[in-house]
Amino acid sequence: MKSNSNSFFKQVYFIVRKIPPGQVLTYGQIATLLDVPHMARQVGWAMHGCPPGLAWYRVVGAKGRILTNSSCPAGGSQRQRQLLEQEAVSFLGQYVDLKRHQFILSKKSSRGSCRS
Repeated sequence: MKSNSNSFFKQVYFIVRKIPPGQVLTYGQIATLLDVPHMARQVGWAMHGCPPGLAWYRVVGAKGRILTNSSCPAGGSQRQRQLLEQEAVSFLGQYVDLKRHQFILSKKSSRGSCRS
């Protein structure tokens, strides 16, 4: 099972690496791109342990909500918002403006080598 989860995590990171600056994807969108739309929480687990240098902050919750968990350092949600704003991502209140900043990635282009 561990190798399956490692493979899944690598697939998640492969997609996250494709998100350009100024754009975001939701956990659910990543799960859908991987043909497992019911596994948005597992995408969150993958992001919890993402490799250094991965733009983790470009992954947001449903409707563009910034989500951080209890293991994030204090101010994690503010840090995520700050990093997104540095990439010119705009917000509507506490939510990313998904109409302007949602990355569209086809399932076909989300496939490929998932090597880290």
